[in-house]
Parts: sequence; structure tokens; C-alpha cells
Amino acid sequence: MNSPNTIDVVTLASDLIAATSVSPARGQVFDVLEARLTPLGFTITRTLDGDAPDGPVENMIAIRHGRDGAQHLAFAGHVDVVPAGDGWTGDAFIPRIADGRLYGRGAADMKGAVAAFIDAAAGVPTDAATISLLITGDEEGPAIHGTRALMQHMAAANVRPDYILVGEPSSMTILGDTLKIGRRGSVNIWIHVPGREGHVAYPHLADNPLPRLVAILAEIDAIALDAGNDFFQASNIEITTIDVGNPATNVIPATADARLSIRFNDLHKGADLADRITAIVHRHAPDARVTPLISGEAFRTQPGPWVDLVSDCVAEVTGLTPERSTTGGTSDARFLHVLAPIVEMGLPNATMHKRDESVTLTDLAALSDIYRRIILRVAALG
Repeated sequence: MNSPNTIDVVTLASDLIAATSVSPARGQVFDVLEARLTPLGFTITRTLDGDAPDGPVENMIAIRHGRDGAQHLAFAGHVDVVPAGDGWTGDAFIPRIADGRLYGRGAADMKGAVAAFIDAAAGVPTDAATISLLITGDEEGPAIHGTRALMQHMAAANVRPDYILVGEPSSMTILGDTLKIGRRGSVNIWIHVPGREGHVAYPHLADNPLPRLVAILAEIDAIALDAGNDFFQASNIEITTIDVGNPATNVIPATADARLSIRFNDLHKGADLADRITAIVHRHAPDARVTPLISGEAFRTQPGPWVDLVSDCVAEVTGLTPERSTTGGTSDARFLHVLAPIVEMGLPNATMHKRDESVTLTDLAALSDIYRRIILRVAALG
């Protein structure tokens, strides 16, 4: 059975950009998706998850069932975007086409990929593979009520994909040069060292927390966690802020604070790293407070048929054999990888989060072609 409708990928990407959706996204941008997906035979479930200050977040599960026994391919993406910032040539939320490029916030990250997958789905038979779109409004924000909430709704509805494709802008220089087959983990750690304020001329009447914090940070900064491995770059610890809040020159501060960000490979677990930092802190300052927040563990999709399938489809369209990489920051794949084999494949990322974010019209069409081939290959598996 042929698909009942067709769309234009550039028009849909433009409509999504025009639906302003700074994280957390909800409302209009999901209306645009529902209006395009329903005629294609998708059943739509929209939810509002979480409360202020991090919510509510809107999420969507759209699913179109294939023939009995068909494999299930889930496309995961987000329609929330970062704020526009200053310096744009035009309005960041009024899509503009110039010199063969579509400009607007979210063009690359990742409304363009969402539009490409919907365009791809419109071009394949409705009775082929089971296809779902897992779309969140909270990937660029805290990601507390986004994909994690989606996964709970999926479990309740017995939505179980066999394969997951994430549309993050994974390409580094040109479309198809890179597949993400894993990600490093991430943990942020807040350190609060208490002291007792006082006049600098009477240090015996005060307790300066800064020497203890300096010693803590010096020991942490000297740590070399590992040298990396065959699949991941070396883990790193970065000191991202030191705060005292002392405007006076003659006052010993009452407290001192610092924050760390650790990006780690699959040689570590977030909790173990947090425990290691806590032990260092308490050795220098037993009454200090250490607050870790693990935003994701390191993971890697094992080499095999799913990675090969995606790589082959990329090669057919672009002529490139994509590098299989685990570099970069985090994505919602850090949650979804527990459900099924997962690969990230999307547009070039050079302009994401920048002013005048854009994507070439040629890349949008080519990405839609890649996604269409992936859907058909999955359909042929069962």
C-alpha cells in the first residue's frame, strides 16, 4: 500500500522553525507535527510532563504500524531549541532561504532532521516497517521531563522498538561523514566549603575556606582519569567555576564554592567518579558539601547489522563511508540506548547553537533519502 500523502521537506522544516519553541517546547510546534503526521497514518499521543520550574514539557509518540511481524524503527528527536541570541542577519524564527540554505534557529539542531524523517516516512509504503517518532520538547534544557518521561509512556503503551535512529546533527564537515555509535557520560559536581568570616587582620578569629578549596581543586586537577581506549577519547575533569562572592578586600569569606564537569568514557561509572571526588573533598574539608548530578552514563552500540545498515544507506546516498564516533557532548541517546541498538545520524553540526544557524537544501533532501532507505532496509528485515 502506498503512502497516502506527500510533503515537502523544506516547507516542513520552515514551518517547524517558524513555530518558536525555545526549551521547554510545547504547543504550536507539536501542532505542526501532528498536522503532518496524521494524514500519513500515524497515531499521535501527546503528553505534558513535569511541573515548574523545569516543566511542563510536551512530548509526543507518533506510531504507524506495519504488517504483522514487521520490525519497528523508532526515530528519536527534539523540537525544542536554544535561545536565538543576538547578531542574526534576520529574525531567528522567521525561516529564510538564501544561497541554497535554509536559515533559522533549529535548522540544523534538529528540526531539519525531524522534517527529513517525516518526509522519508511519507515516501514509503504504510504497510512496511512499523515506524515511530519519539519527539521531546526538553533536550536542550534540563532533560528531566523529556525523553525519560517519554520512555515511561512507551513502557505503559508497550511501545518497543527494535532499532533506534537519533537525528542529532552528527555530521562534522559534510553530510554523512560521521555516525555516532556511543557517547561519553557526564557528571556535574558542586562543592561547597564552609568557613567563618572575619577581619583579615585577625585571622585567628576566622576560618578561611579558600585554602581548603584551593587544595581540593589542585588535587582534583592533577588527576588523569585514563588515556582513552579503542572507542572513546580520554575522560576529562574540568573546573568550571569558583565562587566566593566577596566584594571586600579586608574580609575573610564565610564560604567558598566550586563546580566540576566530568566527561567520562566507558571505563568509569558516574557514581564511582562522584565518590572519588567526594573522598578528596572530605579529606581536606570534612564538613564540606558535595552534590553530584549524573546526566548520563557512557555507552556504545556494539558493531553489527544495525550500524552496518545505517552506514550502508549513508554510503549509497553520499558516497562516503562514515566514521563511527563517540565524540562530542551528550544527547538523549544516553537514555534510549537501554531500549534497543541506537545510532545517531543527522545533518552537519557546524552552525548549531550559533547565530545564522542553517542547513543546505541539498543536505535536507539527501538526509530524507538516507532515512527513506533506512526505513526500507528495516522493513526488509522482517
